[in-house]
Amino acid sequence: MTVETLRWRNNQLEMIDQRCLPSVVQYLSYSDAQTVADGIQKMVVRGAPAIGVAAAYGIALEAQKYVLLNGADFHKRMAQAFKVLAASRPTAVNLFWALNRMRDRLSDAAAQTETVSLARLLLDEAHAIYHEDIEINKTMGAFGASILEDGMCVLTHCNAGALATAGHGTALGVIRSAVTAGKKITVFADETRPFLQGARLTAWELSEDGIDTTLITDNMSGHFMKSGAIDAVIVGTDRVAANGDVANKIGTYMVAVLAKEHDIPFYVACPLSTIDLSIPSGDDIPIEERSSNEVTGYGDVRWAPKNIQVRNPSFDVTPARLVTALITEKGIVYSPSDNKLKALY
Repeated sequence: MTVETLRWRNNQLEMIDQRCLPSVVQYLSYSDAQTVADGIQKMVVRGAPAIGVAAAYGIALEAQKYVLLNGADFHKRMAQAFKVLAASRPTAVNLFWALNRMRDRLSDAAAQTETVSLARLLLDEAHAIYHEDIEINKTMGAFGASILEDGMCVLTHCNAGALATAGHGTALGVIRSAVTAGKKITVFADETRPFLQGARLTAWELSEDGIDTTLITDNMSGHFMKSGAIDAVIVGTDRVAANGDVANKIGTYMVAVLAKEHDIPFYVACPLSTIDLSIPSGDDIPIEERSSNEVTGYGDVRWAPKNIQVRNPSFDVTPARLVTALITEKGIVYSPSDNKLKALY
């Protein structure tokens, strides 16, 4: 993808507004932690790795904003910035991973560095997280491409592409790497109700790259699996528990069950920063519940009756027993388990 999900311009963070894609390509500017947190919560930026990168820049922006303050005032405001960003979305562990990394960087340097230098160090750390994410995605892509055969048709759910990361993508990064290696790969993209990340973002990304993509509704997956049209499933994830259970966009569990029924491999592309060894199983992963407006209509169109009760969990959990393998920057982990995930570290 040549389109940048996030970019640093004129001492501000710019993020492509993913709510407007594919109709409009526009960037919004952010200058402090609160506005970045709002952008994360409102899904201007989404996807676990991209959320983590955005949060890192949010901390750097806050330090930059208050660079003229000193001592307790500076550190008090920074503590508030960490709190605000941590509250933006609960499920994506990359958010907390990035904040912890920024907090450690601040703590390591605080004793001997002036405020202006601290701000510079934090910005350098945010830049490092950004560039590392792209390189990690390319490494994952290379590992994943090795298990895709020429001529395969891959089903993906939600958007785990360049738009969900700093660049290249996780699940779509695997597909991109396979295509770059000369393999003919075709893609079925689930529309991904209710926010339509597959229809709006994945279909757009892959079309822009010239990758043969077919858009289907979420409830068509079983039909095409049964007919033999799909050879593999690759998705991303927002958090992997210590036992290998995977939290991803709502509807992923349904796809995994169908894949198991039809003997189709189900792969999850995830950087190590998405694996949370502190959580024993998927039962312990917090699941975000979003606004009912995302279910009752889209944009200015409403199709549900007023006052109808709505549930809108943004994620579901796929048990490790349904996961063929995790694709990470350290290699491919088949039949993920506690011991296998611990060994990655």
